[in-house]
Amino acid sequence: MGDVFRAIAEPTRRALLDELLERDEQTLFELCSRLAMKHGLTPTRQAVSQHLDVLEDAGLVRTERRGRYKLHTIDTTPLAQIAERWPPREEPK
Repeated sequence: MGDVFRAIAEPTRRALLDELLERDEQTLFELCSRLAMKHGLTPTRQAVSQHLDVLEDAGLVRTERRGRYKLHTIDTTPLAQIAERWPPREEPK
């Protein structure tokens, strides 16, 4: 689970997850464009690719090749495991 915390600690990676949550199956080019247009972030394609690798290593992003395109999809299962580990406390009466 430590990888998940490290992965979501960086604002650009959180923005990438937000974009994938809004619309799955995006290419690197689409994600770079959306970061620039919606978030005012202009990292290089290489930097975005490295961020996606960290998210993929943490299990938050899955990839699939379709022809010459590599599509990125969000997987929120690791985030749900965090919520299960620390469920909200019942308030004392």
